[in-house]
Amino acid sequence: MHKATAIAHPNIALVKYWGKRDLMYNLPAAGSVSMTLDGLNTQTTVRFDPELESDRIILNGEELERSKASRLARFMDRIRIVAQLNEFAHVETINDFPTSAGLASSASGFAALATAATAAAGVEMGPRKLSILARLGSGSAARSIFGGWAEMMPGVLADGSDCYARQIADESYWDLRCLVAVCAQGPKSIGSTDAMMQTARTAPYYDAWVADVPRHIQQALDAIQAKDFAALATIAEESCLRMHACAMASSPGILYWKGITVELIHHVRALRAAGTPVFFTIDAGPHIKAFCTPEVEDQVAASLAEVDGVLDVLHTKPGAGARLI
Repeated sequence: MHKATAIAHPNIALVKYWGKRDLMYNLPAAGSVSMTLDGLNTQTTVRFDPELESDRIILNGEELERSKASRLARFMDRIRIVAQLNEFAHVETINDFPTSAGLASSASGFAALATAATAAAGVEMGPRKLSILARLGSGSAARSIFGGWAEMMPGVLADGSDCYARQIADESYWDLRCLVAVCAQGPKSIGSTDAMMQTARTAPYYDAWVADVPRHIQQALDAIQAKDFAALATIAEESCLRMHACAMASSPGILYWKGITVELIHHVRALRAAGTPVFFTIDAGPHIKAFCTPEVEDQVAASLAEVDGVLDVLHTKPGAGARLI
């Protein structure tokens, strides 16, 4: 059989994805809008081997026990069904940024895996079908198939065939910078899927959250088309805070933030009030992502780094989609 290596980047949702309408097919309850990030990389190599008795999954140099690799193994089973293969595979993935820490490593991970595994299995897929496949591993991975700016289409069909991401604009369209203020080490307290399901079951604001997402999506699409930084700032911060408010209202409450997270929210708002074009967003984790224009990137990065508790500041910009290398 063949061997293939792919690279993909995480993406950051500006209109947030939080909630599933179906767990089996990993279908989102509502759409989302994101930017794929150059500067953070996942590289995945897949090699099918008829001598193997099970998949071997190696993440950042460490082979995962079967219990920890079950999600990836189920995804590889889907590849085998599509390709009509019986062979298991060596899968080796390297992230050059923190894994399972709220930095969208599952998005880049499953986008890279879908791209490499289909190529290694000899299966040709267009971007839409590859997006659908990646979504089965991680909902956010559907967006990382595409570079630049992407919209997730939630679809309405039960089988998920109309649930995929589409590219709004490529990575050269609008040169914004995203500075990731790393606020903690290690994995986050609760995985995104479990947190989403708990939110849907118990949060009194959940239905209102889902109902309001389409409005945010249209506003974000309009802001991106017009390259209207101020409008996108308003939409992104509103979507972020409403998502986290919904999660916090779960029972028990889901709180990804640290004290430094709150401090950085105030810090970014103070910078913007003083005239610096910058806004924040936060995914399912404690880290702040500060979007700004290129001319103030170094200024904003230095300012974030001075806040007590910030461990590192990662520099990113719009990146390319998942691809073979």
